[in-house]
Amino acid sequence: MLIWFRLANHRSIRDEQVLSLEPGNVDGSGERVREDGGTRLLPSVAIYGPNASGKSNVLGGLAFMRNAVVQSHRFFAPDGGVPRQPFAWGDKAAQPSLFEIAFKIDGVRYEYGFCADDQRFTEEWLYAYPSARKQTWFERDGDEFKFGEHLHGENRTIERVTRPNSLFLSAAAQNRHAQLSPVFRQFATIRSHNLRTPITGRFRTGGLSPRHRFALWWEPPGSTPILEQPGAEGPGTDDVRKAGFRDLLRAADFGIVDVEVLSDSESGRRVMVKHRNERDDAWLPLEEESHGTQVVFTLAPAVLDALASGSPLLVDELDASLHPLLSLKLIEAFNDPRQNPRNAQLLFTTHDTTLLGSLLGSEPLRRDQVWLTEKDDEGATKLYPLTEFRPRKEENLERGYLQGRYGAVPFLERLIRDLTGQG
Repeated sequence: MLIWFRLANHRSIRDEQVLSLEPGNVDGSGERVREDGGTRLLPSVAIYGPNASGKSNVLGGLAFMRNAVVQSHRFFAPDGGVPRQPFAWGDKAAQPSLFEIAFKIDGVRYEYGFCADDQRFTEEWLYAYPSARKQTWFERDGDEFKFGEHLHGENRTIERVTRPNSLFLSAAAQNRHAQLSPVFRQFATIRSHNLRTPITGRFRTGGLSPRHRFALWWEPPGSTPILEQPGAEGPGTDDVRKAGFRDLLRAADFGIVDVEVLSDSESGRRVMVKHRNERDDAWLPLEEESHGTQVVFTLAPAVLDALASGSPLLVDELDASLHPLLSLKLIEAFNDPRQNPRNAQLLFTTHDTTLLGSLLGSEPLRRDQVWLTEKDDEGATKLYPLTEFRPRKEENLERGYLQGRYGAVPFLERLIRDLTGQG
């Protein structure tokens, strides 16, 4: 499970900012707090803020870190540098960017991070805490590597094949370093939805249509769709993943009761959805469905995979084209230990203030699950927790947020006065 994420000099995030999933001292549903090796952690956090305040850049920084670990050794061009995006003006553009994360694997705490400029990774480090005492597994400073006594394996051999613009952790995983493989997998299993980073790879699917992305998930490469007509009988049987998606569709109440991926001689594969109707031919192609329905077909697979594997899921604009009740159901799935027994974590940005109040039910988000972003006068993002304001237990968080009591909200009334000259 993720404990915290720290970053600096990434897009609008100029100075060091930290997003923590450790619970605060607040009242609320205790079952949301999970225990991982003696560490108490939250299964979900939300980031609020006005448009262009940098909330997407916080999650984008974590997605960039994930992609650098997974892809730098195999897919970065040897002389291509590091495709980072530093703060755009001032002296920060020439300074290294920082990314660091703390997480738990099988009860052991790890802290891993790196710094990078446009040409290379300037620093990299990994520490482990199997007990209260820190173990240094490796430290990198430019071309110099130091390996601790607790890191076994072909470390010096892998060091020799680690390029300046490749992470040692990435190179170690590609060379089957047994001790570092679990740490690498922690990054590889991080999923994201609606996030864009400058790093792309061979298996990038961001440019595909919702139909193609869903078809790849429903029928992975190498499998062959059996059915040629929707509703036809075939020898295949549903696995748990497909059954879970069908259940989610019914719960979303789109009027959709079934889905199939069919062979098509022209487009390769077609995604067909069946609507609630007594007629057997009540099927439509996914591309003819509403934008909101197509969003669910791209988001739901990531949600189901995260819950099944216990991995983190990053979602930008969770409320985009989703009904508030559906957003609530997704958050509840991560908060509920019965639906989330593997302790997956949901990190998302949103504008949906109903999740702060009681309109949708009893406290969809505890106040320690809420983070806020706003920009200073120089355009730099500040990230801070709602608990910094210590709102009273009975305080209406939704009303307080909209009134600007906690910052991180556009003051539309003042903006209108400025534009019309009535201030």
